[in-house]
Amino acid sequence: MRKVDLCLSSEGAEVILATSSDEKHPPENIIDGNPETFWTTTGMFPQEFIVCFHRLVRIERLVIRSYFVRTLKIEKSTAKEPVDFEQWIERDLVHTEGQLQNEEIMARDDHATYLRFIITSAFDHIAAVYSISAEGVAVSDLS
Repeated sequence: MRKVDLCLSSEGAEVILATSSDEKHPPENIIDGNPETFWTTTGMFPQEFIVCFHRLVRIERLVIRSYFVRTLKIEKSTAKEPVDFEQWIERDLVHTEGQLQNEEIMARDDHATYLRFIITSAFDHIAAVYSISAEGVAVSDLS
């Protein structure tokens, strides 16, 4: 099986929920593959978004490119619907003045059909997520 970036819209991923939306910086920008686009929060925290893979995937490595994110929790689900999420990863990110945060997480071959990303705090009153990359393979289609 070929490893791909499972979090690209071109690979079938979809952002199915986001707690804030700005028409110039919509949540779909997180998975569009364009390094210049991003999703921005619109204030209060926590803020979250859910990525749907539309299939069961095995994730080996995650890379989150963001700006001003202080604390990030990631939950996963293997259900057919976006329910039954379990705590997976929690990270305190380092503030990088004037440059993007690049957080790499080795994922131990974990399985998911959905990932929920929760920004619990930020270094400013807004935060931005430029991309989520999930290296891995599709295991099976949802049926």
